[in-house]
Amino acid sequence: MNTPGPAGERSDEEQAAGRPAEPAIPEAAATRPAVFPRPRWTRIGPDRTALLIWFFWHVATYIYMVLAAPGRTDAPMLDRLTPWDSDNFITIAQYGYDGSPGMPDAPKLSAFFPGIPLLLRYVHLVVADWSLAIVLVSLAASAVVAVALSRLSESFKEGSGTWTVLAFFLSPFAVFMLAGYSEAPFLALALPAWLLARRGRWEAAAVCAAFASSIRVSGLFLLLGLAVQFLVAENGLRSRGWRTAPWLALPVVPVLAYMTYLWSRTGDWMAWKQAEADYWGRFAEWPWQVFVNTWNRSLEEEVLRTSYREEIAAALVLAALVVWQLVRRRWGNFAYLLPQAVALLAMSSFYMSVGRASLLWWPLYLSVGITSVRRPWVFMAYLAVAAPVMAINVGNFTTGAWVG
Repeated sequence: MNTPGPAGERSDEEQAAGRPAEPAIPEAAATRPAVFPRPRWTRIGPDRTALLIWFFWHVATYIYMVLAAPGRTDAPMLDRLTPWDSDNFITIAQYGYDGSPGMPDAPKLSAFFPGIPLLLRYVHLVVADWSLAIVLVSLAASAVVAVALSRLSESFKEGSGTWTVLAFFLSPFAVFMLAGYSEAPFLALALPAWLLARRGRWEAAAVCAAFASSIRVSGLFLLLGLAVQFLVAENGLRSRGWRTAPWLALPVVPVLAYMTYLWSRTGDWMAWKQAEADYWGRFAEWPWQVFVNTWNRSLEEEVLRTSYREEIAAALVLAALVVWQLVRRRWGNFAYLLPQAVALLAMSSFYMSVGRASLLWWPLYLSVGITSVRRPWVFMAYLAVAAPVMAINVGNFTTGAWVG
């Protein structure tokens, strides 16, 4: 009788019968459990990570809203998320640009472009509460923003999407992605437009930009950035030719349509700009005078002192960002940001809404995110400054104080 030999060694009977020997199996491998591939839906990719950031940021801010309320406000949650501009959007959606019956300051409504009120009318068919409807619009739009921003960042540097999305949602004025304001819906169209252009899909980019320009006049700044990018990009004019260029005029159409509507109502093509001047003090001043006016307001109006100084800080960041894009010869970004700098820093008697406009400066968040892949300390430094201010602004805004 033959005794068993080492694994893989043939016995005398096996050799005589001509049977092949079984392959040797290492002892560790023989005891190792079988490994099955993870289901696709459990894998965490950049899009899923971006949505997780979006989700948990909302969870965190709602918790903070609850903790910030005692002693400061007893208003319902929806009312805390829909003050000021939200009320104006809802009024237009309900009553049109004539305002509610007996509204004394109805002419100010002309300052608000019709995109969001029109969208609210459709959402209202499903969601009866107007305040809930506009908050849900921002909620859904901010999810689109998270994914689009992540994809845009990943298109520049793999692995940067998470850093960029975190930088964005921790930005000092991110509360406006939570409230019923225009920033989230605008970005939900503008960022995909920029991403589509980067991929060479200029016609689709123009369509997205056209919808964005129905929400804010900033759509025209987006148009300028796309047009310059088309001229300088490898997948733009050099590969597509001039036949694609007419598409880039599409974002002008909603703005002209709205101005025509205002002319038919008021006889003034620029009634939206006049309303901004009459009700919010937006008229041209020398940039240095605008700075002085804002600084003086920060000294004279104690309640808004923090807000005005945040506006000054945001203005300085914007000026530095524009110069940086010029130095780096990022012509598309420069063309997008420069008219914003002119509008925000020289077309108003003091800095107003510069802070919340910072949410539209995606080159800033891309720079932080992409740099943080190689230098994590950059993100840590950004976090140390931005996150506390973001938390304070969430608490202030949702308890009745203006920020940004």
